[in-house]
Amino acid sequence: MSDQESFISHLVELRQRLVRAVGAVLVLFIILFIWPGSGYIYDLLAAPLMSALPEGAKMIATGVITPFMVPVKVTALAAFVIALPYVLYQAWAFVAPGLYEHERKFALPLITASTLLFLLGMGFCYYIVFESVFTFIHGFAPKSITPAPDIEAYFSFVITMFLAFGVTFEIPIAVILLVRMGIVTVEQLKEARPYVIVGAFVIAAIVTPPDVLSQFMLAVPMCLLYEAGIFVSRFVTARREDRSAEPAETR
Repeated sequence: MSDQESFISHLVELRQRLVRAVGAVLVLFIILFIWPGSGYIYDLLAAPLMSALPEGAKMIATGVITPFMVPVKVTALAAFVIALPYVLYQAWAFVAPGLYEHERKFALPLITASTLLFLLGMGFCYYIVFESVFTFIHGFAPKSITPAPDIEAYFSFVITMFLAFGVTFEIPIAVILLVRMGIVTVEQLKEARPYVIVGAFVIAAIVTPPDVLSQFMLAVPMCLLYEAGIFVSRFVTARREDRSAEPAETR
């Protein structure tokens, strides 16, 4: 097979993988839109905020089509999150034939772990951070003010926070990859610990709302996950050194 034919075959396979991934998200979106419905899914997303608001308070929609479009966007987000393992599997199936055997053995657990960690970060944000932050913020609101958050602004806020915590929970994966690729050593990561702590609080101050609690709840997990990455990297480094120490005929 010529290089041009090989390139075309790769493009055809890439298109097939993309169609399958998008198709899975679309099918799940249609199912969720029909049952339990986009309104119900949005109510679930808004539950942490609504529980922190005074009794009888409601959210508002300032746009003409906002009451329809925002729940649809939330439903699409839910469909993508549910289909994420399948989407990543399609990406894995596309790149796996080009990897060596030891790379495939390392990459598959890495993809699985990164997916679980991202979903865990979103879950931590929804179940722990939202409830604490919203209660903290509205506890300082003057009694003369009636809160009425806009649903579109709330959706943008939720997406930002989900991404922030999802990416934050990928820190151990990033640390392990850096050590595995030989870019840094475990000792260098330990020496960089003070800078990482300062950087974590700076990033948290930029990403999260301007309140101390949410910044603290993002910065502390970043530091702890960095330490977890260093801990696991010790074993990754040890395995690499053990392999390099084996006689050539045993590899």
